[in-house]
Amino acid sequence: MRQENRGGQKETVLKVLQYIKKYRIYLVLSVLMAALTVTLTLYLPVLTGRVIDLIIDRGMVDFPGVFRILRKMGIAIALTAAAQWIMSVCNNKMAYRIVQDVRNEAFRKIEILPLKYIDEHSHGEVVSRVIADVDQFSDGLLMGFTQFFTGVITILGTLGFMLSVNVWITGVVVLITPLSFLVASFIAKKTYRMFRLQSGTRGEQTALIEEMIGNQKVVQAFSHEDEAMKKFDEINARLADCSLKAIFYSSITNPATRFVNNLVYAGVAVTGAVYAIRGGISVGQLSCFLTYANQYTKPFNEISGVVTELQNAIACAARIFALIEEEPQIPDAADAAVLTDVDGRVELEHVNFSYVPDRKLITDFNLSVQAGQRVAIVGPTGCGKTTVINLLMRFYDAQSGKICVDGADIRDVTRNSLRLSYGMVLQETWLKAGTIRENIAMGKPEAAEEEIIAAAKLSHAHSFIKRMPKGYDTVIGEDGGNLSQGQKQLLCIARVMLCLPPMLILDEATSSIDTRTEIRIQKAFATMMQGRTSFIVAHRLSTIREADVILVMRDGNVIEQGNHETLLAKGGFYANLYNSQFAPSSL
Repeated sequence: MRQENRGGQKETVLKVLQYIKKYRIYLVLSVLMAALTVTLTLYLPVLTGRVIDLIIDRGMVDFPGVFRILRKMGIAIALTAAAQWIMSVCNNKMAYRIVQDVRNEAFRKIEILPLKYIDEHSHGEVVSRVIADVDQFSDGLLMGFTQFFTGVITILGTLGFMLSVNVWITGVVVLITPLSFLVASFIAKKTYRMFRLQSGTRGEQTALIEEMIGNQKVVQAFSHEDEAMKKFDEINARLADCSLKAIFYSSITNPATRFVNNLVYAGVAVTGAVYAIRGGISVGQLSCFLTYANQYTKPFNEISGVVTELQNAIACAARIFALIEEEPQIPDAADAAVLTDVDGRVELEHVNFSYVPDRKLITDFNLSVQAGQRVAIVGPTGCGKTTVINLLMRFYDAQSGKICVDGADIRDVTRNSLRLSYGMVLQETWLKAGTIRENIAMGKPEAAEEEIIAAAKLSHAHSFIKRMPKGYDTVIGEDGGNLSQGQKQLLCIARVMLCLPPMLILDEATSSIDTRTEIRIQKAFATMMQGRTSFIVAHRLSTIREADVILVMRDGNVIEQGNHETLLAKGGFYANLYNSQFAPSSL
């Protein structure tokens, strides 16, 4: 496990470096400014030592020499401030543009991930990776750029200046320094594992919170609050435990390195004092050396803090890169055709599909639909009705067999042109945050106002829209805000009415609408379906009496096929389903 973490950490760092490569101009400029800052900062103790040596005794001060050195110190301080500002600007631009690139790539990957990934992963956990983990990565990256380069250059530069003053005292510093590296390395291995566990647990917690907030009505309706709290407490306890361990290991880094640094400072002070007493160095040089010793050890404290942040950042980056590197959906073939002028002929030949390999769902499914036919799909829950729709829209690909539209295998045409050929109204509504007009015009953004209003009237949404505060310009929140479920469904139906594609899919499209409105909608659907191939999934069998073909499914197979009258006359499974809904009550 430890070896895997180390390997994963190294790979993650290499991936981060690939993103940095794009902004190497900022990196080079930042390093140059860091070098200038360090050089000027280290030059100041030299000037300070010279000033001290010019102050020999009372009444024996070389004031002209002191003032000349003070002018140099003022210029050095001003240049240091300017270099630090430029370095900070470069680091911010580099860090936040890298984070922007990572977040853009992560979101683009989500858009092309197969639905299987979205179905199998908690939405909150995915959100946590794109938002919380990237923020943590950003903080660590910025701190790393700001302090890591400066710290390393300060250490190297300080050693160079100390060597120029006295080799033997510098040797004392070099001998004690490896202790600091050993302490930091030991703690870094511990912190990475804990921060990675912390990041994963945080994603789990975000997923639970999003799930509970999004379904609070159901939680309260079933008095599930206590169970939700228990689950939250359990995750929160695990998060607290791994966070405490991560913070514990990271927090001992600084005191441990400070201890080593104090040993360095004490060694320099004692050795330097002995040399000064023997006349080996002047008091000014000793003062300069002690300042260098302090500046030499200070970056170790800063770098130890940076290493802690970088461990957290790398752990978060690993989760982001895991998302970015997920296998996307099978791309369109290079020579994929674009569906145009679709008639609406659909054929399914020997189609087999299952979500889980060892659990068969659709087996040897065959269907031939003529252009303009209305096909109803009925059957008990879990029989594969919605799965057929997923296959038609190519949200999932069949494991074997083929599905054709107008004679073309849908795997040989672009997904975009295939899906634009269908109008889809689902039982589960989805509306984006924006105006009602924008939601209706989603599939046809260039639609004129008259077209949008006409579509709303056909779906019987116009009347309630006009009662809204700003009519079609009323802004609704995510997933429809305070609209009723029926009103949301009407807007989704209006969206399809506006596009009027050659084929339609209605998956329990009127399930959330009252009976009176449903009758009107059915009339609108009848008009809309005229001449268009339509697939209707319904539980209420009264809505599919006019279908040209009714497919009765059970356990992934079509067990009966025909129109309403034919299937009733057979007295089979469909007849039993229909009679169970409309037979008079025995009470």
